[in-house]
Amino acid sequence: MAAPMSRLARREARQGLLFILPWLIGFAVFTAVPMVATFVFTFLNISLAEQEPLRFVGLANYQRLFGDEQAWASLWVTARFALLWLPVVIALPFLLALAVNSKYVRGSGLLRVLLFMPYVVPFVASALIWENMLVDNGWINSALRFFGVAEPPSWLNDPTWVIPGLVMIGLWGVGSGIIINLAGLRGIPTQLYDAARLDGAGWWRQLRHVTIPMMSPVLFYTMILAVVEVMQYFLIPLVLFDGSGDPGGATRFFNLYLYQTFFTYQEMSYGSTLAWLLFVITLVVTLLLFRLSRRWVHYTSER
Repeated sequence: MAAPMSRLARREARQGLLFILPWLIGFAVFTAVPMVATFVFTFLNISLAEQEPLRFVGLANYQRLFGDEQAWASLWVTARFALLWLPVVIALPFLLALAVNSKYVRGSGLLRVLLFMPYVVPFVASALIWENMLVDNGWINSALRFFGVAEPPSWLNDPTWVIPGLVMIGLWGVGSGIIINLAGLRGIPTQLYDAARLDGAGWWRQLRHVTIPMMSPVLFYTMILAVVEVMQYFLIPLVLFDGSGDPGGATRFFNLYLYQTFFTYQEMSYGSTLAWLLFVITLVVTLLLFRLSRRWVHYTSER
């Protein structure tokens, strides 16, 4: 049985609760209550487009979800994008951070600033910039023609190439990931590299047996952030394609379909059902990654 708290400990606990009370109130009002409300909405028939009396419909919204081909097609679009985007957005910042952190690279401070600057550009502005670069006669296709590619891809009009085009746009903002990885690299004790060199390890063995294991918590952190971000992805296709899903439905991401259900079709109950499906998928994937992380993530505090 735990010992009773002293008078001083109780007073400190009350003071601590007082300091975090604004956050608790904000979490309850802006997160917890809306989540509970949307869950209740999934069992009702709330639709601003149809003037029907409010009534309990049970699992009708979930039955509609299982038969909604558009919902599952948009989920597949999101999955295709994630399969291509996640490896790139995790590996590229790590590799660029390795390059910036190398002692053979001069002007690393200026390079860090240049790599981080695109991250602070608003997404809408960057999307419009990339739209002009990815059109058929844009800079990228002009460069490909200069290097001998007779028929460059139609990045924004071809269903086959639109996903790689969106991945290129997403790489515009990898600056924050570079800074996070660079901070992790700077935190690796130099004694580990000295010991590896004494054992005859070259650059590749140092990277494999020292850098990557020591960086595994940072890589895992960026992976979780990337998974959550990709499940919320919809702003770029909304700006570039006006939410139409063009070309050929290849850009109708699940979160875009969710957004249209809420604000275009004004079906609040069914939109809440889609939102909870997205939440459950994100939660399951995140828990699975945490489960698998026990095999490859190494924390220095573990004994």
